[in-house]
Amino acid sequence: MLTSVRSLMTATVLAGAAFAATPAMAQEESTSDITVSGNVALVTDYRFRGVSLSGGDAAIQGGIDIAHSSGFYVGTWASSMEDSPVYGEMELDIYGGWSGEVTPGLTLDAGLLYYAYPSKDNGAGPSDYFEPYLSLSTTLGPVGATVGVAYAWDQDSLGDEDNLYLYTDLEVGIPNTPISLSGHLGYTDGALAPDYVNGVNNDKSAIDWSIGASATVLGGLTLGVSYIGVEGQSIKNATDDAVVGTLSYSF
Repeated sequence: MLTSVRSLMTATVLAGAAFAATPAMAQEESTSDITVSGNVALVTDYRFRGVSLSGGDAAIQGGIDIAHSSGFYVGTWASSMEDSPVYGEMELDIYGGWSGEVTPGLTLDAGLLYYAYPSKDNGAGPSDYFEPYLSLSTTLGPVGATVGVAYAWDQDSLGDEDNLYLYTDLEVGIPNTPISLSGHLGYTDGALAPDYVNGVNNDKSAIDWSIGASATVLGGLTLGVSYIGVEGQSIKNATDDAVVGTLSYSF
């Protein structure tokens, strides 16, 4: 589901479980076909593809997903961010897609993501954009592995440029402990290379990476820490290597 894709983009882990509908009939449908899940998180820095979008400060994040047993889902996710005329102080993502096993041991996740910035200065030009995504996930022994691609076509908010993002993620749990280790490597080429955080569209490229660990305690509460970096471009207070902590709760 897109929550996993979003976690790769932000280097935070998002998850979820069931939510109860109010009417009796809706409750029965939820039990049999529909799952509603949510997550809230506090991060010490909101990093998107390695780049800080909160100016190195803490950010509050959260989302809700609605999934059908057929594999189709819709959801929304939001984060506070550093205030700027182009993007404002909040990011709101809306997405929908399909996720399911296409062959034994191989899961496909494909959909469309819409990035919106509802608190931006309307006189600063367009900022919202669409981005289709696709990923494949499997297990290699004890290791969970994901490879994916996200492509934003030419849009006004991207300076009439496109953008390609390729990534891979690895995760392994330490036996007999609640601890998981993770690694991430991503490649950006196009309008969303790191300078976009300053409102400058360009046609450059960059590599982002992270290594991290997380532990689930007290049910849905997760503590995590990641070391994140970007290679290829340098923006003060935005692409410096950083240790990012996460406290999240899934329900």
